[in-house]
Amino acid sequence: MAVKKGTNEKIALMCTECNRKNYTTMKNKKNIQGKMEKSKYCKWDRKHTFHKETKIK
Repeated sequence: MAVKKGTNEKIALMCTECNRKNYTTMKNKKNIQGKMEKSKYCKWDRKHTFHKETKIK
């Protein structure tokens, strides 16, 4: 899949409770300026928690 450089960025989503990186997703920098936060399922906590955006190493 071809993606233009500079418009989309691959990010990781980290659980706010257990601090583990559970998910990866794409973010459009033009539409979302701040840090993204979503409610996702954490398999280590076994419940839905908020996941914040972090960098992929």
